[in-house]
Amino acid sequence: MKEEESELGSGSPSSLSAAALSQARSSAAMVKYSTEAANPTKSAKAMGRDLRVHFKNTRETAFALRRMPLMKAKRYLEDVIAHKQAIPFRRFCRGVGRTAQAKNRQPNGQGRWPAKSANFILDLLKNAESNAEVKGLDVDSLYISHIQVNQAMKQRRRTYRAHGRINPYMSSPCHIELILSEKEEAVKKEAETQIAPRKGKNAQVLRSGASS
Repeated sequence: MKEEESELGSGSPSSLSAAALSQARSSAAMVKYSTEAANPTKSAKAMGRDLRVHFKNTRETAFALRRMPLMKAKRYLEDVIAHKQAIPFRRFCRGVGRTAQAKNRQPNGQGRWPAKSANFILDLLKNAESNAEVKGLDVDSLYISHIQVNQAMKQRRRTYRAHGRINPYMSSPCHIELILSEKEEAVKKEAETQIAPRKGKNAQVLRSGASS
């Protein structure tokens, strides 16, 4: 009996550690980005899953931030929360009113101020900025090289209508992922040296014939 107990006792920690490792690997494999940075050593990532914020508003907010420098994007979102600048609505713009603040970015002038979406994306930008600082990147030269919003599984509730009816009352959460990258310094192209054209044999023949 003692031998059996010793065998069980010696085998249990290894089995637990193997299970923990497999669980950690599976959880790490679940976090996937739709794309990878061109230079992973010069980039930082951040992701939010199943966020309780409307997909359509968040998609339009993210679209307005594409390829924007980090500091400029943070100021822009803070202005949106303060209603100083508007987010132009390009795709999901049915029934969206027009405002003069959106005409600078969108010709039709349709725009809104989705404060909740702006707060969520602003928090993700700060998270990615902290990740970049840990990696030793230059925060002032970071820009949003990739940002994407995907629909998450809808969450179901119910609302009660007249005559004893019940209608669905769904929420539209979303997944947000973004990548910050450092701007690469452009290498100056060297001045091209003009090479004198080579004289062909035909030219020499013509010259000899003209002299004769």
